[in-house]
Amino acid sequence: MNNEEILKTLDQVFRKVLKRDNITLTETTTANDVEGWDSLTNMLLISEIEKTFQLHFSFREIVRLKNVGDLCAAIARKTE
Repeated sequence: MNNEEILKTLDQVFRKVLKRDNITLTETTTANDVEGWDSLTNMLLISEIEKTFQLHFSFREIVRLKNVGDLCAAIARKTE
């Protein structure tokens, strides 16, 4: 799976969890850039991402994610 495919899937996950249809993510997107993306919804997002991509993140991996690009790279590594 390449970054473009991962980003498209993440767009869908974010739209579902945040209940907003106008979310379009880029690799530089951070929580500060998306209305409603706070610490609580972050955990909901991670849970939904794990289900969608059928993978698991450790707490250490989660806290190291600084933006959507980091998340894409982590997903790509785990789905290789």
